[in-house]
Amino acid sequence: MTTRTPRFRLGFLTHVQGRGDDLAQTYRNAQELFVVADELGFDVGWVAQHHVSLSGGGLSSPWTFLAHAAARTTRIRLGTAITVLPLEDPVRLAEDVAVVDTLSGGRVEIGVGSGYSEVEYAAFGQDPARKRELTTENLTVLRRALANDEVRTPGFRIQPTAGDFTDRVWQGVFSEPGARHAAAGGSNLLLNRAAYGFDAPTDEIQRPWADAFLGAWDQPRRPRIGLSRFLFPAKDRRTALQHIGDDVHRAALRMAQSGAFPRGLAPDEALRRFHCFYGSTEEIVAELGQEKVLPLATDLIAQFNPAVPDHDTAVRALELIATEVAPALGWQPATDPVPAGV
Repeated sequence: MTTRTPRFRLGFLTHVQGRGDDLAQTYRNAQELFVVADELGFDVGWVAQHHVSLSGGGLSSPWTFLAHAAARTTRIRLGTAITVLPLEDPVRLAEDVAVVDTLSGGRVEIGVGSGYSEVEYAAFGQDPARKRELTTENLTVLRRALANDEVRTPGFRIQPTAGDFTDRVWQGVFSEPGARHAAAGGSNLLLNRAAYGFDAPTDEIQRPWADAFLGAWDQPRRPRIGLSRFLFPAKDRRTALQHIGDDVHRAALRMAQSGAFPRGLAPDEALRRFHCFYGSTEEIVAELGQEKVLPLATDLIAQFNPAVPDHDTAVRALELIATEVAPALGWQPATDPVPAGV
């Protein structure tokens, strides 16, 4: 099934979680995942921003983290999925992005979104009722700053001078109107691993969003769709469940408290709600062959969250994704830096 030219880029996403209170070790382990992924040929490594602590970690300052990852890797691209844009000063954010991009040799991708935590909004003095408005306003300023235009006052441009970010800005969305809005602004599309608040399977919900994005796209360059999916290959389904089952079930029960999932979900239904692909590599490849959004994706982004496998298990899962799962879907490992628009 492999082809000479890969039909999608392969990425992985970490929420920088571990077990216990040793957050320094959790951060070191997450950095090691970037090194491993770089060596395996993954095209992009992504981190998620969380200001409120997650169980066993969470990453509040992604650009500091990615600067360190840039120094430890040689070719993998470095991105956020997402940076919570309403809680950032977009000019300061543009400066951080430009610094990491300069240090990494132009390897940065920036994904932005509105976030969801009312606690985070309160901590940063912002009104969550304005999150969509703030996202739009700040993204306009961020784009101007990364285009090296004057921002906020005559004569001020960010430094260092930013590279070309025309094709390197992404928006995370949770609706069909959101997908159209992203296309209208020229942003690439990021789709979450699961669709919340729906009973139908995630890919059935998200496929119309992807179609709407492509239908609304009017830029001269190729539209990009980044599809995040929970992928956990192991020896077999039983082995996989030993590593992920309890974590996914507990996460689903927590999500039910906010109304995102129904209450009292059984473990199997929790796995379905999180749209999990797990088991042997053959089983995962077969199930991904039926995934409704994947044929439109330009970037497949694997993640283990909400499961928190131990570090060695996570490394092994990345190896299986890069050497068995993704190649069976038509991907080939990269050996040189991947240009943003390829």
